[in-house]
Amino acid sequence: MKKLFTSESVTEGHPDKVCDQIADAVLDEILKHDPYARVACETFATTGIITIMGEISTSCYVDIPKIARQVVKDIGYNDPAQGFDGNTCAVVTAIDEQSPDIALGVDNSLERKAGEQDENSQHGAGDQGMMFGYACDETEAFMPMAAYYAQLLAQQLASVRKSGALPYLRPDGKTQVTVEYDEAGQPTRIDAIVISAQHSDAVSIEQLRADIRRLVIDAVIPAKLVDVNTKYYINPTGRFVVGGPQGDTGLTGRKIIVDTYGGYARHGGGAFSGKDPTKVDRSAAYAARYIAKNIVAAGLAKKCEIQLAYAIGVAQPVSVNIDTFGTGKVSDLDLADAVMQVFDLRPVAIIKQLNLRRPIYRKTCNYGHFGRNDPDFTWERTDQVQQLLDALR
Repeated sequence: MKKLFTSESVTEGHPDKVCDQIADAVLDEILKHDPYARVACETFATTGIITIMGEISTSCYVDIPKIARQVVKDIGYNDPAQGFDGNTCAVVTAIDEQSPDIALGVDNSLERKAGEQDENSQHGAGDQGMMFGYACDETEAFMPMAAYYAQLLAQQLASVRKSGALPYLRPDGKTQVTVEYDEAGQPTRIDAIVISAQHSDAVSIEQLRADIRRLVIDAVIPAKLVDVNTKYYINPTGRFVVGGPQGDTGLTGRKIIVDTYGGYARHGGGAFSGKDPTKVDRSAAYAARYIAKNIVAAGLAKKCEIQLAYAIGVAQPVSVNIDTFGTGKVSDLDLADAVMQVFDLRPVAIIKQLNLRRPIYRKTCNYGHFGRNDPDFTWERTDQVQQLLDALR
């Protein structure tokens, strides 16, 4: 009996992604001037207005409304005819400093208060919570197949818009891919593809469907993965003119499954965008992906999910759990022991190893934080493979 699994992605013009990008653009601009700033930035946007809120402690000044407007224009919302215009929309800010109660634990960890002098124990986690990381061998990017191709389709949808190949497209859009698995749990084919692309009134639905099939789907999806039974749904309502923040209010952190593994792995619930790396919602999730990917790249498992959990103000994680779903070459407990030998999971150590105090975050917002080949995505490296193998010996 066949098993189907579906994941989705969205383009950078999706209203929630507009907000993610603004929040991370503010973070990036602050980190350019103050790498040790504490930033928790939230954004929401609707017709004609952007509101930016949060807690920011920094020694520098940045022009937040200017940053927000530039992001919106870069995305492509620069014309009132599109329903949202970065040149004319209102921008409201409500920014406060980080709570001193939170700063007490982040600045001086429980371990440091107890007398531990290791510099990696200086700072505690910025909050409690659990974070998950995942990797598998379904694709060359060590990502689940449905999520991987949904992201590539969204990226291609933006590419043909920006290049002028499909000039009638507008910034908002969504993609969805359904993958069929055999009884052994291996992906065998793509069962369905859904694309909804915002467009101008100047194009017919027949032309749009033909163009997207040819220039988006066929350009991304390998022919061996589709067959005569694959179903295609391109703008299934027949019309998608009103979109972006005009069509739906956007909010930071509302696309956490798009940002990670497309629902194929568990999620701790914490969003990424707008958060500096002292927030383990972000940094520990990156670390967990880094570990899981190295485990699969080392051939120690075909799939691997890692959970990390932290207490606010405490440097060491309160738990580390590994699940290889029966695909591991060694026991999950032995693998966890090896991980604890190889990886230092205190927030300061994660930030150092992955070099996270840099203005790299705006580009992480779109098309997934994981599975992308970019040198700034340090959590995608597989440079700990040999160390894991040595630890298991």
